[in-house]
Amino acid sequence: MTMLMHTEEYTSSTGGVKRLRRLYDRLEHLPLSLLQLMARVSMATIFWRAGQSKLANWDLTLQLFASEYKVPVLPPELAAPMAASVELTTPILLILGLGTRIACLPMIGMTLVIQTFVYPQSWVEHLTWMTFLLLLLSRGPGVISLDHVIKRIFGHDAK
Repeated sequence: MTMLMHTEEYTSSTGGVKRLRRLYDRLEHLPLSLLQLMARVSMATIFWRAGQSKLANWDLTLQLFASEYKVPVLPPELAAPMAASVELTTPILLILGLGTRIACLPMIGMTLVIQTFVYPQSWVEHLTWMTFLLLLLSRGPGVISLDHVIKRIFGHDAK
C-alpha cells in the first residue's frame, strides 16, 4: 500500500510539472504584436493622464513647472505647454499605431528629462517606461496598427 501511494504521489506531481512545462512552452507562442499593443496602450495612458491633469488646472501646472518641475534652460511658460503638447498628441498616435516610432522619440526625451531633472528617485518607473518605449522604437507597433496597414498598402515601412 505504501509503495502504491508513493507511486501515485510521484505520478501526480510529475503530471503537474509536465502541465506546467507545456504551459511555459506555449508562452513562446504569445504574439509579439499583442505585447506591442499592450506597450502602446500603457504608455499612451500614462502620458494622456499626465496631459489631462495639466489641462485641468493650468495655473497650478505653471506653478509646478516654476517650482517642482524645474527644467534647466526652459522657462515654465515654455516648458509647460511643450510637455502638455507631447502628452496630449503622442498618446493618440500610439493608440492608433500611426507614426509610432516617431511618436516614441519625444516621449523618450521627456522621460529622460523627468528622470534627470525632476524625479531622479523614480528611476524604476522611468526604466519601465523606457523599456516599453524602446521596444516600440526598435520593433515598431506590431500588426495591430495603422503603421502596419500603411506598410501593407504601400509596400514600404511607415515609420
